[in-house]
Amino acid sequence: MSVKAIATPLAGALPGGSEGATVVVEPMIAGTVTQPRAWFERDEGRLWRLRARGFRVAEEDHWTVPVPAYLVRHPTAGNVLVDVGLHPSIRSDPRLNAGRIIARFTRPSLESGMDVPSQLRAKGVEPGEISVVVMTHLHFDHASAISEFPDATFVISAAEWEAATTLRRPTSHGYRRRHYDHLFDYRTVDFEGDAVGSYGSFGRTFDLFGDGSVRLAFTPGHSTGHQSVILRLPRRDFVVAGDVAYTWGQLEGGPEQPLSQDLHNWRRSLHELQHYHRDYPYAVIVPGHDAEFHAKLEPRYAE
Repeated sequence: MSVKAIATPLAGALPGGSEGATVVVEPMIAGTVTQPRAWFERDEGRLWRLRARGFRVAEEDHWTVPVPAYLVRHPTAGNVLVDVGLHPSIRSDPRLNAGRIIARFTRPSLESGMDVPSQLRAKGVEPGEISVVVMTHLHFDHASAISEFPDATFVISAAEWEAATTLRRPTSHGYRRRHYDHLFDYRTVDFEGDAVGSYGSFGRTFDLFGDGSVRLAFTPGHSTGHQSVILRLPRRDFVVAGDVAYTWGQLEGGPEQPLSQDLHNWRRSLHELQHYHRDYPYAVIVPGHDAEFHAKLEPRYAE
């Protein structure tokens, strides 16, 4: 299936930044998926690939993990989202949004009122008041509800957009193209471009608003163009690691991801994140799908 949506390269910072700006971050859990533990942490033995896909895996050896999203309140640029969670239709029939194959393998679930638009309204923010959505990557569980934010500017790495729109057999790579095949305002960041610098241990970063409040760090490997998001609080950073690390244990050197798109690049990105954690121990670093870790997050980070 070809993609009709078109993305525009982002040459410089988006408007709205202000000198010295800091943000407020409000984590949300917008659904869950249930998959074999071996999908998240590599098993030993010859059958690890099959076990990661559920072959001969008992029900008790599956993990139900959160699908996160983040509301970021910027003092002058407005309301920003990082990822969008599961689409509201998941609650009634996951196959309508995820497709039969992905729905069967990931068993997505969403409770009433837990989709991102509903959670935003509970926070006093209408979905139309979201000015920018940063996508860590375009896998199903991160991009499911893109359609709910037609007025926003979506920011994606150029490498991720290229992969998500051109790879053969996209479903086998975790993509559901109808999630992002809309005539929306898509902007891509080329992490080889002139506007890219470094930040901390991250070799390639992009300052989204030009004021240091929201930085995109190129962390490929889990997917071809994965990016993490570094958000500046008044006293520390809040880092949305995305799927560089599924769990906190992985950040600390636990079992590797079994089926990353590029194992070499994933290891490099994980090492950058680990070095950042070592150098900035007071930063809040949030792994992608750690149920225990997400359960302990505060509802609002403003310091």
